Amino acid sequence: EAQMHGGGHERKMRSGTLNVAGAVGLGRAASLAREEMTAEGKRLAALRDRLHERLSSALGAVERNGDPENGLPNNLSLTFEGVESEALLMDLEDVAITPASACSSGSLKPSHILLAIGLSEERALSTARFGLGRFTTEEEIDFAAEKVIESVRRLRAHSPLYRQGA
Repeated sequence: EAQMHGGGHERKMRSGTLNVAGAVGLGRAASLAREEMTAEGKRLAALRDRLHERLSSALGAVERNGDPENGLPNNLSLTFEGVESEALLMDLEDVAITPASACSSGSLKPSHILLAIGLSEERALSTARFGLGRFTTEEEIDFAAEKVIESVRRLRAHSPLYRQGA
C-alpha cells in the first residue's frame, strides 16, 4: 500500500520529490557525530561518573548496576536502598529519570534485565536510570545530584523499611 499518493514514484510506494537537502544534512550530521564520538564519549563518561560519585558519597547505600569500565558513557543505572524508584520519580522536580531499565519502561513489574543481572525484586524496584546527552552540562549534573539527594533523603526518612535496615 502506498505511503503517499501521487505520481507513483519509488515503486508506487512513495510519490513526490526526494528530500535531497535532508539526505545531505543527515550525511553531514553522521560525519560530524563520527568525528566527535570518542571525545564526546569521554566527556559523557566523566559527567556520568561525577553524578555517581556525588550521589554515592552523599547518600551511601547507592549501588551502580552494570560494568563501570565498559558501560555506556551516557547511561547510569543506580539502586537506591530503601527508595522505590517510582516514588523517587514522583518526588523529583526539574529532573527526569526513568525507573528501572529502558527494557521495562511502562511496566510496574521489576525489570527482567535487572533481575537477570542478579538484583532482587526489591532492589530492581529501587533502581533508577539516568540518561545523559550531547548537551548535558556539568552544572546540570550538579543540579540533578542535589535534587536527587534531597528526594532520596526525604523518601528514606519516611520509609520504615529503610529505618529498620539502617
